[in-house]
Amino acid sequence: MLHPATPDDLDELAQFLRTADLTVAALAEPAVRLWLERDGADGPVRATTGFELGTDGRHALVRSVAVRPDLRGTGDGLRLARFALDRAADAGARHAWLFSRRSGGFWQKLGFERTTTDALAAALPDAHQVRLFRATGQLEREVAWRRPLTVLAR
Repeated sequence: MLHPATPDDLDELAQFLRTADLTVAALAEPAVRLWLERDGADGPVRATTGFELGTDGRHALVRSVAVRPDLRGTGDGLRLARFALDRAADAGARHAWLFSRRSGGFWQKLGFERTTTDALAAALPDAHQVRLFRATGQLEREVAWRRPLTVLAR
């Protein structure tokens, strides 16, 4: 069962995300909302999901959607992504954005369309990943995706 990540979870969560080759920057920031699922009450992390709400409240950057490798293909990833999209919409976001170089097909199943990194950066200029990717020169190498949050694809 998903539950909100707490400060006590952050070290283990960061290690889980590193293993999945996902960005771990700014996990403790207030705008970043994360959830995790464990094996049992106190077992290891098995899945994570989250988003960062933009300063305007209308845009959300989906991030940290990951499942343990042995759980891939079970539908858990779609469930986690839908959860993050629903929570972002509940928080007032009307547009969801994300970076993904390898999983475009997965995100297209959820109604995402490819866009430019410039469009993402313009919508979410203060997002931690945007700032990090700009500072490191990685932004130009990323692939950006977006979708409206008015009606979620099921």
